Amino acid sequence: MSRFLIRDPRELLLRPTRRTVLQGAGALAGATALGLGTGASMAQDNVLNILTWPGHGDPAFVKPFEDAHGVKVVAKEYVGGEPMLALMNQSPPGSFDVVLADAEYIGMLQDGGFIDALDPADYPLADYWPEFQKFPLHWVNDELYSVMIRFGYLGLAYRTDMLAPEDVASYEALWNEKVKGKVGFFDWYLPTMGCLSLYDGNASPFDIDDTAYEKLSETLFSLRPQTSGFYSMADQFAMLTNGTAAVIPGIGDWVVLLLQNEGVPVDAVVPEQGGIQWTESMSIVSSSTKKDLAKAFIQYASSPEGQFRSARLPAYWASIPNKKGWEMMNAEAPEDAVKLRHTFDARNVMDEYKEGKIHIRQTPVQQDIETWNDTWSEFKAM
Repeated sequence: MSRFLIRDPRELLLRPTRRTVLQGAGALAGATALGLGTGASMAQDNVLNILTWPGHGDPAFVKPFEDAHGVKVVAKEYVGGEPMLALMNQSPPGSFDVVLADAEYIGMLQDGGFIDALDPADYPLADYWPEFQKFPLHWVNDELYSVMIRFGYLGLAYRTDMLAPEDVASYEALWNEKVKGKVGFFDWYLPTMGCLSLYDGNASPFDIDDTAYEKLSETLFSLRPQTSGFYSMADQFAMLTNGTAAVIPGIGDWVVLLLQNEGVPVDAVVPEQGGIQWTESMSIVSSSTKKDLAKAFIQYASSPEGQFRSARLPAYWASIPNKKGWEMMNAEAPEDAVKLRHTFDARNVMDEYKEGKIHIRQTPVQQDIETWNDTWSEFKAM
């Protein structure tokens, strides 16, 4: 699976705004979206349809909700923000009840009229870590449109038999002679370019002027001789396992933890220049005919049990924002709490956040999405 199911959406994203991204990506992915079937066939009363990143329809996560409500959760999976927007735009009304999206796309979904405003009182936000109780990308004009379910940090994932901890203290590791021809890349522009922007010294990695962007492009291009390849979501696991890639920027624990459980010598680090936070969030789809059930599903996903199960999703693990979910994990799966750094009596994932090392992933601010995509495509073609 590729992070971009659509390899090059930029051809239709001419000077994209939020709305034109929705329209362009939708037109490009029409054939894929039409494969979903008709809205009527998807709208059974005992079915909750979710549009989601891979793995969130796994029984390990959804079965308690299904049992409690006497319904079946049916997941349509996507990989990447632009394909998600395309499916939302092209699918018949009523195809989906809940959408799980990266936080940086929530504003586009709201602007396109695809998701409803939420009542904050309906969700356990008071149980969340303070940093996440009013997460900025979820609010538009002081209205809540999405609830954080999972998050993680992106920096460097690396093989510990090829690089030492001191090697990966900085993104400078990517130019290390030890990994010449073994620097892999997740095939999506935002994670890698965000991390390299931090390496260039940009305090707001996605909000940079054209001079800083030109430098970022040069930094990216200078890595071409180091490159082993550009990988889909699934291929990253394989390439780190077989050693084809010794280091991959723009990914983190979500890949590494599963590989460590399988005995692969890998680790993840947020270098001294900082890391990028990815955030998965749930919203109620405006065209849903089952909004009460959709609300109940998001309430479950943000509850301690839903959070505990979501953190250890078989597809890929992640951090969770609900402190009561942390408490449940420490009580019922203390070894996993240690692996996820979700303990209360030692350094945990919130420490890097509090130290100012973590920057929320966004779409580009001062340039168009097309500009960043063009640079990424040029890098791949070099």
